[in-house]
Amino acid sequence: MNDDTKQNLEEALRVITSMIHRSQKAQEKFSQATPQYTLQKNRIRALDTASALIKKELSENDITEYTKEDLEAAVKPIASLIDKSEKARNKVKQGTWQHTMLGNHLKALYIVSPLLTKVLHEMTRES
Repeated sequence: MNDDTKQNLEEALRVITSMIHRSQKAQEKFSQATPQYTLQKNRIRALDTASALIKKELSENDITEYTKEDLEAAVKPIASLIDKSEKARNKVKQGTWQHTMLGNHLKALYIVSPLLTKVLHEMTRES
């Protein structure tokens, strides 16, 4: 792995970790019986899977912390986060901290999405 790839993965991991923490804080505001709580729960699970994928890539080992079901369950929430982040970024002024934050989210999610698809495809092929 070259230094640029490693640096991009490390930055993506930092951003994903931050997204997990913010999602956990947001989840605390909702009752467990609400759709918002479930949405945050699914996002956190997907981001945890994304974090594990990045860590695996960085360590270049075969230790897996996720199942095929975890990967499949992560696809839609990651795609949804990309879509929502793109829409939100288009609504905020360029140069603001919100625009920068959403740009960082998108960079990380665009790293994770193809990685998720690749690993899921490999697991499906092996089955």
